[in-house]
Amino acid sequence: MKSSKLFAFFCCLIQAYFLCSELVFGCLVAERRALLQFRKTLNDPEGRLSSWRGSECCSWRGLRCDNHTGSITFINLRNPYPNIFSSVKFRSHDFWNLSGKIDSSLLQLKSLEQLDLSYNTFGGIPIPHFFGSLKNLRYLNLSRAGFSGTVPAQLGNLSRLQYLDLSYSFPRLVVHDCHWVSGLSSLKFLSMNSIDLSMAGTGLFQQLNRLSSLRELHMQGCGSEGIVQNLPFINLTSLKVIDLSFNSFNSMIPKWFANLSSLVHLDLSDAAFYGPIPEIFRISSLKFIYLWSNNLKANISELLGGNLRQIENIQLASTGVQGFLPDSIGNLTSLVELNLFGNSIEGGIPSSMGKICNLERLTLDQNKLTLALPKFLEVEGCLSDKPLQNLFDLTMSLNGIGGTLPEWLGELQNLIVLDLAYNMITGLIPPSIGNLSHLTKLSLYKNQLNGTPPLTLGYLSKLESFSVSSNQLTGTMNEEHFSKLSCLKFLSMFSNSLTIKFSSSWVPPFQIQYLVMSSCQLDSQFPSWIKTQKEIIFFDISNNSISGKIPNWFWDLSSSILYLNISFNKFKGRIKNPMKIAPFANVDIRNNLLSGSIPMPSTQVELLDFSCNQFSGTIPSNFGQLQPHIIYLSLASNNLSGIIPSSIGYLQKLQIINLSNNFLIGSIPSSLQNCFDLKALVLEHNNLSGQIPHSLGKLLDLRTLHLSDNDLSGPIPQSLQNCTNLETLDLGNNNLNDSIPAWLGERLPALRILRLRSNKFTGQIPFQLSNLKSLQVLDLANNHLFGSIPRISGAFNALNSPWIVNTYLRYGHYIGTYYEENISIDVNKKQQIYTKTLSLVASIDLSGNELSGEFPKNFGRSLRLDFFGPF
Repeated sequence: MKSSKLFAFFCCLIQAYFLCSELVFGCLVAERRALLQFRKTLNDPEGRLSSWRGSECCSWRGLRCDNHTGSITFINLRNPYPNIFSSVKFRSHDFWNLSGKIDSSLLQLKSLEQLDLSYNTFGGIPIPHFFGSLKNLRYLNLSRAGFSGTVPAQLGNLSRLQYLDLSYSFPRLVVHDCHWVSGLSSLKFLSMNSIDLSMAGTGLFQQLNRLSSLRELHMQGCGSEGIVQNLPFINLTSLKVIDLSFNSFNSMIPKWFANLSSLVHLDLSDAAFYGPIPEIFRISSLKFIYLWSNNLKANISELLGGNLRQIENIQLASTGVQGFLPDSIGNLTSLVELNLFGNSIEGGIPSSMGKICNLERLTLDQNKLTLALPKFLEVEGCLSDKPLQNLFDLTMSLNGIGGTLPEWLGELQNLIVLDLAYNMITGLIPPSIGNLSHLTKLSLYKNQLNGTPPLTLGYLSKLESFSVSSNQLTGTMNEEHFSKLSCLKFLSMFSNSLTIKFSSSWVPPFQIQYLVMSSCQLDSQFPSWIKTQKEIIFFDISNNSISGKIPNWFWDLSSSILYLNISFNKFKGRIKNPMKIAPFANVDIRNNLLSGSIPMPSTQVELLDFSCNQFSGTIPSNFGQLQPHIIYLSLASNNLSGIIPSSIGYLQKLQIINLSNNFLIGSIPSSLQNCFDLKALVLEHNNLSGQIPHSLGKLLDLRTLHLSDNDLSGPIPQSLQNCTNLETLDLGNNNLNDSIPAWLGERLPALRILRLRSNKFTGQIPFQLSNLKSLQVLDLANNHLFGSIPRISGAFNALNSPWIVNTYLRYGHYIGTYYEENISIDVNKKQQIYTKTLSLVASIDLSGNELSGEFPKNFGRSLRLDFFGPF
């Protein structure tokens, strides 16, 4: 007996000896060698693996061993400073990414349970197939690691795997055959965000349905186009999170979603779902539901009428939901955020919403809400003494909400955002607004508010954005209204009847970035307080009748301004040349009394409107080279002389050029053919001569061409028939000759306005003009035309149609600026310019010619025939 015990003890000693021979200070020798071989194939520019030396591998960075066996169980080589961070403090770590190859020596790590290679840059290499042989793996994270190619089916052998993240690889990973998924029988977490699943079909969901342990499924932006509508049984009873957002399913939401009884988080946003919403709102465990940007059909009162006491976040923006908010919404006592932006919600807001004690964000903008804001704070039922005290974002813009702003708004003392823009709210701004000490955004834009804003606005020390534009406010605002607004960055107050009066010595407590004070009755001189503002980006003080010179100190501030609008004032004098402005800015200084040569911006800009001033001299010959990125250019109605420089052809992004009403001479430069995006070419009322260049026929997107009141000669170039989008052709008051080409009626189908008056055209009026079905204005007066007026039945359909709604004719719309079409029409021997009502005008003038024969009866039936001159 003693001998057998002694023998057993001896065997244990031998076993321990051999085990110890495999260990070196707690590290298995074979695994140490495998790790060193694995390291050899990696590129490590920052030396993240510099600790991988010596014999104690269990203490190496990113590794963990089993305390008893010494086997490696954990490898974490996740990049601690991934490139997705843009903060400056991380930029010095941009090279912490590992790259290279993954050596199969990892197969020696028999006990490996966790492998994390995420946020590295493996340069598009495929995921190694041998990963499927790491039988003990429970955690595998390869997200954002730079793997590409097909996801290997061998991963399906990892029956113990509980966590698998393959998301966001670039180039994208692809799944062709999804049958391997069902082999992951222990899986609890699966993320395949941004993997290409377009070829996986509906079979993927059938395989996923076999994973009874699955708790989280993430398939965001996978290009998936198919989802199984019917499952024979629901095995996903443990599923708590499902994210299928940003896909293209183009189908209804499957009804089996309503049977996911453990679901807590559901995100189907922007996934091209349509039709009815199944009874997912009946799932009692649901806390977060995101369905925004789909084309769904549901009544909001039915959706919110179930047992949703645990629901915290409902995102239904732009889904097509309609109906009235039910009173039962007050039962959603756990609700934190409700977003119903851009739907067809009608009626009012139930006062029962005051029972939702935890509500933090309410977004109801762009609906059809009416009535007034209810008295939330008088509703009983909230556990708190003050209902809605957690509300920090109240956004209900773009509705039809009426009534007045209630005093109780001032009791929502945690409110950070209050946006009631684009409604029909009347009355005064209540002084209680000043109690909202945490408010950062206050937008009351485009309502019907009146009276003078209260002085308590000056108490909002955290306010960053303040907009009361487009109301009916009156009275005077002064320094006291802004006395404590030290955080203010955005200020918009245009289109009221306010007077803004600050003393010349006032120093604001803020540094403004966005300032819109157009039509605000500012002082008669340039506001001196602007001198203290060093961060201005957007600056608009237009239409204030400010006179005098623009102070030189302003041009020391202007180098950061991206939008400068001082138009419709009475500024005079010269502008500093070069004019300091931010790169790619918009500059609008039209309708002033400014003089001197054209001020050239110090950097390249995108919009210049210097029209209706007193600038003189010539357009710089190198203008095009200096400003190649201009999109909108207007130098109209000044005193400019000289030629139009050929460098204009360098403006290849140009959409609008207006040089009208000057004293320019010479020919129209043929280089304009390079301005491929040009929509409006306006050179009327100058002294230009020569022929209309054939090269203009290359401007295929041209919509309006004004060359009237010059000294142009020769025929209308045939190349203009290539400009098939042309709507206005105004060549009046020149010396053009030859006959009127028939192709005007054949090749320019969009033509609305044809004005060729006061030239030297001869011959007959081509009958092809009757093809112009959109024609509204035909002016051929004062030429040498002869013969009869064409008798074409059904000619000029636009003139025989009923009156239509007025539509402004605008071209080249760019950041609020555009060219507004206008035309001069002879009315009782006086030229009348039509602009805003031009789309309603109908006119035919053939007077001052040598026409003969009978007057066409079809013209007499015209409902819109306003003027017809005598023969």
